[in-house]
Amino acid sequence: MDGLSNISPIDGRYQPLTYPLRAFFSEEALTRYRILVEVEYFIALCRIPLPPLEGVSDADLENIRNMVRNFSHQDARRIKEIEQETNHDIKAVEYFIRERLEEMGLGSHREFVHFCLTSQDITNTAIPLSLKEALEQVLYPALRELLAVLRDFSNAWLNIPMLARTHGQPASPTTVGKEVMVFYERLGNQMQDLQSMPFPAKFGGATGNFNAHHVCYPEIDWVGFADNFTASLGLKRSQVTTQIDHYDQLAALFDGLKRICTILTDLDRDCWTYVSLDYFKQKIVAGEVGSSTMPHKVNPIDFENGEGNAGIAVALFEHLAAKLPVSRLQRDLSDSTVLRNTGVPVSHMLIALKATTRGLKKISLNEDKIAADLDNNMAVVAEAIQSILKSLGYPNPYEALKALTRQNKHITKDVLHEFVDSLDIRQEQKERLKKITPFNYTGIIPDRKE
Repeated sequence: MDGLSNISPIDGRYQPLTYPLRAFFSEEALTRYRILVEVEYFIALCRIPLPPLEGVSDADLENIRNMVRNFSHQDARRIKEIEQETNHDIKAVEYFIRERLEEMGLGSHREFVHFCLTSQDITNTAIPLSLKEALEQVLYPALRELLAVLRDFSNAWLNIPMLARTHGQPASPTTVGKEVMVFYERLGNQMQDLQSMPFPAKFGGATGNFNAHHVCYPEIDWVGFADNFTASLGLKRSQVTTQIDHYDQLAALFDGLKRICTILTDLDRDCWTYVSLDYFKQKIVAGEVGSSTMPHKVNPIDFENGEGNAGIAVALFEHLAAKLPVSRLQRDLSDSTVLRNTGVPVSHMLIALKATTRGLKKISLNEDKIAADLDNNMAVVAEAIQSILKSLGYPNPYEALKALTRQNKHITKDVLHEFVDSLDIRQEQKERLKKITPFNYTGIIPDRKE
């Protein structure tokens, strides 16, 4: 597909960016992950072994596992053909595997495909597994790339003073690198928290109690078996469930991803503002057009694109986290269609990460403009002067500085020094106050990040 006829921009306009996620969230990918869970479950039953499966050899098991290793687009199409008859996607997967067992000469064991399971044992294992692998193989690398850019900028600009703005007004100076480091730390902390979270799996039969398993083979520890089976896939089994997973842990994962997208929005807006203040210059890319009518413009489109896609991701992650844990009695079907959209917010998040990283790589620092703003805002050292005067026991320093800074439309160095000279303090104390400028009143600068 060239993407021109697709409804969603994920598979249309942004297809080159989101293409890697097809291996995890497309209908074909979901089918493959379901095959994987079914096949690995069958193999696990053979490893017990269940008495009827004692004759399955190790070579047979490797051959069965090749169904996953060699899964093709044609296999996916065959499963869809079966689904046209069954009108049930999981049953179609089961019948496909049974067909393959027949071809392998293992047809006598076909009844143990999907043995004692319900559909959600497969889906509520396959989808968390696909999410886990998508994050590890695609999303986290994109986030690490962004973090690396932020780290390099924060280190390079760590000692460059910059006027801070609180409520949009000039405030106590900071440094450019420290402000970049804020986002490096926020995103890094959230990624670390997210990576520590387990990915859930539901595996317990029709209503979560291993009813069919237990009635067939009461001597087997099915709880322990299911725990070990899901752990072998890198997942953690939800212990007490209905027919479906309660999704609480999956909701926590979506909330974690949502927080990262919220921080991305904050970063994109700050970068956009620094571009508008002329603190960041954007590198001109040959051939690019900023405006259809104004030839001079170079718009911060990457940060705008990042903000927009992060916002969509936030809304969808929020819906997934709020809706999935709610189901009527032992289950209704409302989770099914919602769960199929897991890849949609992940895709928008990936687009946002790539756009933000691309935007950052295009900027350079306009140190002249940053220095000029500092030079033009001497009033921001009023905090420093009144704080030192307080430490000296000087009466009502805040009020004195407030009167000075609000009576004068513009506080210059000369105006400030004239005020200091009028204070009833020792000369060496006056000299100390006069040495404070917006360029050196930057507080404690954090250490460089490795």
